[in-house]
Amino acid sequence: MTDVDFPVAGGTLSAYLARPTGDGPWPGVVVLHEIFGLTDDIKKQADRFAEHGYLALAPDLYAWGNTARCLMATLRTLFRGQGRALDDIQGARRSLADRDDCSGSVGAIGFCLGGGLALLVAPDGFDVAAPNYGDMPRKADHLQRACPVVASYGFKDRRLRGTAQKLDDTLTRFDVEHDVKEYPTAKHGFLFEHTGKAGWTEPLMVQYDAAAADDAWQRIFTFFDKHLMKGTAS
Repeated sequence: MTDVDFPVAGGTLSAYLARPTGDGPWPGVVVLHEIFGLTDDIKKQADRFAEHGYLALAPDLYAWGNTARCLMATLRTLFRGQGRALDDIQGARRSLADRDDCSGSVGAIGFCLGGGLALLVAPDGFDVAAPNYGDMPRKADHLQRACPVVASYGFKDRRLRGTAQKLDDTLTRFDVEHDVKEYPTAKHGFLFEHTGKAGWTEPLMVQYDAAAADDAWQRIFTFFDKHLMKGTAS
């Protein structure tokens, strides 16, 4: 597990790389962080994938400038469907795919802000995507070329109420293989515990739900194994 840099347009971007033990090649996964940035919590999710036999790269989408400026630019990308963040994510995908210890198959998983970004990049080069409590693209037609999608939402996540059904209907209409599930007890950010800052265990509006998380992670790994593990070391 180490901090690395990878090439992007105009320079490099920093990231966290989690590598499985043993010999590869392994399939790759780009891990897209929440609005909070590349925190230790997100690095733990990259480690989770490495423990399951994936080469995981978590790019810091806020590393190219002032954090506030990067955050606002990434939010604009999310809502407009275009911008630097998508180019940086593609740079992360190419960086993984080109490594000797990567099989060349690469998936994307995102949480919150990263979940919406995972849906935006799903049609472009990725083999599978896992958007978790992420916003739908403004233009639903964007998803008609999407890779297979496994998505998880919480019914008690008020801001995204109805998004799971809308995504399921859209992917069904476009005949995209998918597994979309909404958990009745779950709120936003339910997939893992957040360490927070200054002693807070959970940031505002975020709540871990162990039962929902266990089920969602099982679905995610089953789906990723199906689409990424073929013909690779595991």
